[in-house]
Amino acid sequence: MTYQIDENGFYGQFGGAFIPDSLCPAIKELTEKYLHIIESEEFKQEYHQLLRDYVGRPSPLYYASRLSEKYGCKLYLKREDLNHTGAHKINNALGQILLAKKMGKKQIIAETGAGQHGVATATACALMNMPCTIYQGALDVQRQRVNVERMKMLGATVVPVTRGSQTLKDATDEAFQAWCSNSEETFYIIGSTVGPHPYPDMVARLQSVISEEIKWQLEEKIGRDYPDYLIACVGGGSNAAGTIYHYIDDERVNIILGEAGGLGIDSGKTAASMQIGTIGVLHGSRIKLMQTKEGEIIEPYSISAGLDYPGTGPIHCNLHEKGRAQVFAANDDEALKAAFELTRMEGIIPALESAHALALLPKVKDQFTKDTVVVLTVSGRGDKDLNTYLQYHEEHPEAAF
Repeated sequence: MTYQIDENGFYGQFGGAFIPDSLCPAIKELTEKYLHIIESEEFKQEYHQLLRDYVGRPSPLYYASRLSEKYGCKLYLKREDLNHTGAHKINNALGQILLAKKMGKKQIIAETGAGQHGVATATACALMNMPCTIYQGALDVQRQRVNVERMKMLGATVVPVTRGSQTLKDATDEAFQAWCSNSEETFYIIGSTVGPHPYPDMVARLQSVISEEIKWQLEEKIGRDYPDYLIACVGGGSNAAGTIYHYIDDERVNIILGEAGGLGIDSGKTAASMQIGTIGVLHGSRIKLMQTKEGEIIEPYSISAGLDYPGTGPIHCNLHEKGRAQVFAANDDEALKAAFELTRMEGIIPALESAHALALLPKVKDQFTKDTVVVLTVSGRGDKDLNTYLQYHEEHPEAAF
């Protein structure tokens, strides 16, 4: 059995391309060209040179000694927060903009939630001298003001989306509409493993540099190229897909994914779509998503803008359904506590998204022994979330410190 994509663009029953006729030519062109381009030696040489000299890869694999002692394992942190622009998103943005240029596209659009993908896309567009428009929910524009200003400084046009919940889903809706209106010259850089085939596979391949590095870094550090456990946060799922890519069919490796519990999975204020969702189609892909019996989308909620999405990419839906991955919900308060714990014990301030992965450690520590090797991906740094952290500290000083 393989958990990778099949020849029809599905992961088990999830995935596919359910798109309007207006997008069929663009998706057909992309499907026909993406593998040929990204597997070519010319692309690989240019891409990996940028990853090395511009992004600063490889990102370190850091042994977290104090957290290891607390949770009774050997915990390594994959430091995607140390990449240029502060998250894993730059890996995908650079790869897709190279692909867009080789396909002859003239302008770029993208969606963003927490702003990290928007910043990464704006950065890549500045580097490649490409016009760039970023769609972001109006609520996320407010709570991620620093990233909005970074995007503007980099030359991007930021379009606040005021409909719906004014978060990531609505930004994605708006970006898809813009793409439909001018797909001949426009390339849509999707930031996660969502959307119609071939996007989930393409994003996972571009992010697989993460697991590729984990393999040789572990070999150097412990004398074997695989961990016992991989842990990552999952909203749309790009950092998680990159973390597990080279291990997805290796049953020696346990996969643990953390989605946003919000105020609790039964509270009505959550984004834990794999646990409470049902199968439906969103943004061109069959996934598990939060919806009513009539198929209306239930607005998600998370304190983390990057996890505030009503579904999860098809890769992870399939892993969950087949039992290949354990999926846990981390609530807002658990993620905030985990962020302060990493900050005070290891001197690393994580993004709120990454804090949802860290919040799983207390939930799964009974599965560990002192010799268990755990790799947890810190997908982004917490500069953008400082206002939220400071507010939490003011309200809960004893919990934070």
